[in-house]
Amino acid sequence: MQYKDYYKILGVSKTASTSEIRKAYRDLAKKYHPDRNPGDKKAEEQFKEINEAYQVLNDKEKRARYDQLGSSYQAWEQQGGNSANYNWSDWVSNVNPQGAGGASQNYGDFFTSETFGGDFSDFFSQIFGGIGNTRKSRAGAGGTRWTTGSGNFNRAYQQSGPLTQEHNVTISLEEAFHGTERILEINSKRIEAKIPAGAKTGTKIRLAGVLDSAGRKGDLILVVEVKNDPRFERKNDDLYMDVQVDLYTAVLGGESVLHSLDENLIFKVPSGTQPDQLIRLSGKGMPKLNGGGKRGDLYARIKVRLPRTLNEKQKALFQELKKAT
Repeated sequence: MQYKDYYKILGVSKTASTSEIRKAYRDLAKKYHPDRNPGDKKAEEQFKEINEAYQVLNDKEKRARYDQLGSSYQAWEQQGGNSANYNWSDWVSNVNPQGAGGASQNYGDFFTSETFGGDFSDFFSQIFGGIGNTRKSRAGAGGTRWTTGSGNFNRAYQQSGPLTQEHNVTISLEEAFHGTERILEINSKRIEAKIPAGAKTGTKIRLAGVLDSAGRKGDLILVVEVKNDPRFERKNDDLYMDVQVDLYTAVLGGESVLHSLDENLIFKVPSGTQPDQLIRLSGKGMPKLNGGGKRGDLYARIKVRLPRTLNEKQKALFQELKKAT
């Protein structure tokens, strides 16, 4: 399933007011209306997308839900994720898509097509429960108006709410490395939550059926935030750390020691190593989440430590070296 950017479809900012959204919608709907673009399938698809975007952004509850999803999905993309491997199940609505009757929502008097119709996208149907198919209804002498069967969507959504509840959990990088536990108290209920090794900021952990409200079971989703550690820079499952080596080791080669999150590692420094050069220690980085014991890499970023004071003999040797180069 592909993520839909409704703000982009309507050409408005994420902070747009209701009046700005309505104006953008009406302008675009007039432009791409099938009556003005007979036989133009591309315009018809655009018209459907405009209607779908308006259904969400013009509704306070649906827009708030969509904005939460957008923030989560943006964080996922920044970590290298995409639509194919995003956990959409966290956002699937529990609303009955058929509703229970109720009035239709009218899009405006300028919709006068006798031929246009179509379904909402899979994205809309899964996230908001599906409102139904676009259909036409008589509007008297003014012609045919296009309406969308909204049923009792908003009332059902407000009454039942989502099946899941999110809770933010902050952990250290070391806890993310080894895995950890948290004891949470939610709705007067004590819940033990295990956070697996390899968790990243934005990782979601579903605890199925641990919530109980009025006899209705629900899932708790932990949204993990991993605090920065001044010793390491994390990029996905790889770790980077600064390692000080003296000038002589950098020039002549030798060995150095770094203190990783689980052990002390001795590694070779090649002769002629330059400042900020990276030396890779394969498989010594962060555990891969659900990776069966696989790990990323650890990179030592070499920081060459220059001598601050030299005696006369050392200065003379450096002078000789300078002349020889």
